[in-house]
Amino acid sequence: MRRGLVREHSLGPVFVALFLICLVGQAIAGHADYNSEQVTDGLPPVSLGTYLMSASFAVDVAENWQSEYLQFFLFIVLTVWLLQKGSPESKPLDRPGRESDAEQHVGAHARQDSPAWAKRYGWRQAVYSNSLGITMGTIFLLSWLAQSVAGTAAFNEQQLRQRQDPVTWSQYLTEPDFWNRTLQNWQSEMLAVASMVLLSIFLRQRGSPESKPVGTPHQTTGVEG
Repeated sequence: MRRGLVREHSLGPVFVALFLICLVGQAIAGHADYNSEQVTDGLPPVSLGTYLMSASFAVDVAENWQSEYLQFFLFIVLTVWLLQKGSPESKPLDRPGRESDAEQHVGAHARQDSPAWAKRYGWRQAVYSNSLGITMGTIFLLSWLAQSVAGTAAFNEQQLRQRQDPVTWSQYLTEPDFWNRTLQNWQSEMLAVASMVLLSIFLRQRGSPESKPVGTPHQTTGVEG
């Protein structure tokens, strides 16, 4: 029983563990890099705890989170309507759009084991029908807000070190530093999604649900292994 439970619930915990390992690694490496800059600027090094509470660490974390959740939000929403022939990341070519209630098993077409709000009508069904996109979009916006706030503080630290005037939050939103941090992450996320969508047309990974079965023709769309 225990072995089966672990096997059936291994993907999420493994990625959470990898996330924590990478976050700890980032904190350690970032702390060392931050202290190197402190020494270069003639300032005393700070403790790891102080660094973890700093704007520098917060903005580095937030700028990555917001770009990742933007990627997922756009992919979730755009794949409702947009198609890519031959890609397992696309719906079948004859099923663009939000699909019928019967296909989505909602309202009168809900199954006995369907989620409770899928069986409802009105605002509860509407909210639940879009809950994944709403959640991803909300996390993106909150992470982007956190990046802008922490980025303002980190930017102002540099301004003061260089004996320049600090800027307000609204002024920071027009600074090249903010958009450089933002767009360098966005472009990488868009490239990653485009690569996944297009390369999966012709390339395979046996046994992966992100790939078509190895022997499936290239033009087959919306079929996963």
